[in-house]
Amino acid sequence: MSTASWGLANIETAGGARACIEAGGRLYDLQAALARAGLPGQSSVAGLFENWDASLAALNAAAQALNAADEVPAGRRLAPLLYPGKIMCAGANYFDHLAEMGMPGAKKADQRLFFFMKPPRNAVVGEGATVRMPIGTKAFDWEIELAVVIGKRARNVPVETAMQHVAAYTVAIDFSARDHNRAPETFYKLDWVAGKANDTCCPLGPRLVPAAAIRNPQDIGLKLAVNGVMKQDGRSTDMIFSIAEQISIASKIMTLDPGDLLLTGTPAGVGVPKQTFLKVGDRVDAEIEGIGMLSVEILPEG
Repeated sequence: MSTASWGLANIETAGGARACIEAGGRLYDLQAALARAGLPGQSSVAGLFENWDASLAALNAAAQALNAADEVPAGRRLAPLLYPGKIMCAGANYFDHLAEMGMPGAKKADQRLFFFMKPPRNAVVGEGATVRMPIGTKAFDWEIELAVVIGKRARNVPVETAMQHVAAYTVAIDFSARDHNRAPETFYKLDWVAGKANDTCCPLGPRLVPAAAIRNPQDIGLKLAVNGVMKQDGRSTDMIFSIAEQISIASKIMTLDPGDLLLTGTPAGVGVPKQTFLKVGDRVDAEIEGIGMLSVEILPEG
């Protein structure tokens, strides 16, 4: 599955986030590794996307010449991208998820891809006890998603070249307050901000992997478990609109800038069809083939 030998991570330290390049199961200081590869002064993961072509070349070179002196002790992983410029999320983009939500046998020709957004600085968190129950919700739900990091500005791009704009991938969990999402008494019926834009409800991790690490992002496995019980076990082959189609469509709505994030939908197995929801203290493990596992714990509301 993987054709790249490195990933990118942010590790929590007493002085804040420390950006790292990860290879062979070990972490190395990003700034030091890149300086050795001829790209000095680059101390953040987010900064790499300002000129992704140059960063990618330097990262590939750095991964071949890592120095033990630059090794960083393992620690709690923050989100590997602090912070995306925008977070666009594709809604209802897996056939099996549509079926469990009451639309079996749906045809692509009858669907329209739609997006909602999450607030980057407030929603993004890393691993551990980081996710707070949204205030007042009684229906807190989970969705594992393959997340795409944009590496090159995209505006009105065709499907055929859309994947050229992808820099990297990571694991995302789209947590939702399902009861806040519904507004049946109003003319608009749904409130996407109240249901989807809550603080801490977009964990990312455990690492970013470059686009080259995933040979075919349209055929990888996604799994999510709650307290060790498997809830979602699907493949990206079941997407209604491919990643390339999502980028193309989104880029017609707004410019996608380097460092933006696109969440690409979730397979079947969410809580709402069975009215099974999360509670304080629950552990959620989300894993995507070729990327790794992101584990978080639900904290009291706040």
